[in-house]
Amino acid sequence: MSAPEPYDAIDVIRAKRDGGAVPEPALRWMVDAYTRGYVSDAQMASFAMAIFQRGMERSEIQVLTDAMIASGERMDFAGLGKRTVDKHSTGGVGDKITLPLAPLVASFGVAVPQLSGRGLGHTGGTLDKLEAIPGWRAALSNQEMFEQMRGDVGAVICAAGSGLAPADKKLYALRDVTGTVEAIPLIASSIMSKKIAEGTDALVLDVKFGSGAFMQDIDRARELAQTMVALGTDSGVATTALLTDMNVPLGLAIGNANEVRESVEVLAGGGPADIRELTIALAREMLTLAGQPDADVEGALDDGRAMDTWKAMIRAQDGDPDAPLPTARETHVVTAEADGIVTGMEALPFGIAAWRLGAGRARAEDQVVHAAGIDLHVKPGDRVSAGQALFTLSAEDEARFPRALEALEGAWTLGDTAPEIGPLVRERITA
Repeated sequence: MSAPEPYDAIDVIRAKRDGGAVPEPALRWMVDAYTRGYVSDAQMASFAMAIFQRGMERSEIQVLTDAMIASGERMDFAGLGKRTVDKHSTGGVGDKITLPLAPLVASFGVAVPQLSGRGLGHTGGTLDKLEAIPGWRAALSNQEMFEQMRGDVGAVICAAGSGLAPADKKLYALRDVTGTVEAIPLIASSIMSKKIAEGTDALVLDVKFGSGAFMQDIDRARELAQTMVALGTDSGVATTALLTDMNVPLGLAIGNANEVRESVEVLAGGGPADIRELTIALAREMLTLAGQPDADVEGALDDGRAMDTWKAMIRAQDGDPDAPLPTARETHVVTAEADGIVTGMEALPFGIAAWRLGAGRARAEDQVVHAAGIDLHVKPGDRVSAGQALFTLSAEDEARFPRALEALEGAWTLGDTAPEIGPLVRERITA
């Protein structure tokens, strides 16, 4: 006969529903009981909604995060003999920064354990992008990760193992279908439980706000950043965050294969100015936390060191960095109807359009089309002439173009006056 449970789920739900703080033992029990199946999906959905409506105190979020970490394994990179520093982005349209960033930071002798995911919805996943490279392998064992970081490569971008924070994996799937994804305590604990369990010494967060971001409102994005920085710091992980603008797509490529091409351009010392700027800003932040505040980041991009590390990283995971990337069968060019200046280019519609072209997935089991996506030829502030190409849609089937174009109606504007363009990095947030 099994021992009785020390708490009742309904009591925990009521405590939060009525605006109270859940006592630490009860909250830890709730996470554990849900992970092992004693607490039902219906009960946890009710608890998640209570958190969404009532919020959580900082101490509760810390306990929730720690309980999620305790549900699985905790990695340890102490034996590497070098500092480890990771980066997490809350995601956005054209956000391929991880690709040039990981090898750039690793080129300074720092280990970068970049455990990444796949996209669902309009934001493409890092693994989806890299799988456009022939032969590249996302699934690595913990031992393979360790060896790749300990050796000359130093950086690894791969899928997170199922052993890290299984409670989060189960709760995330539930939040996705119950309208509770946007709750800051749940977002923060979800992200940070995996990053802390990963075992990195330091972490830099790229928290985005704006049209194409998870958090469209800058104040909510700031609150999320502050919450996550506090969670990392309280857990002994040196953590900072940059608050960055996602009102306009990042760079000129939106998709998978085309984002890899753009990342390689940055590693070759070129690429769009905004991608280079954010890559450098995040690299400086990561290297500062790793004890190298004076590292010549631009030099490593311009002299080929970062590119060498990129090629070594791709080869270490069975990819061919020199192989041609997929190209789409069909393209459709959208041109300017009149002379003018591009005054606006809203990120979210471009993300949805790329998704409809096949670059993203509607269900976890869907396959992405690596060649599908959008290439921008202009950005806000650029002057254009009537008939000039604004952007090109790419897909395997031309039947995908009408719905993609429908998503883009009103997404860009032309005018007579150049828009005021704010800084890409708005704030730096520390503990």
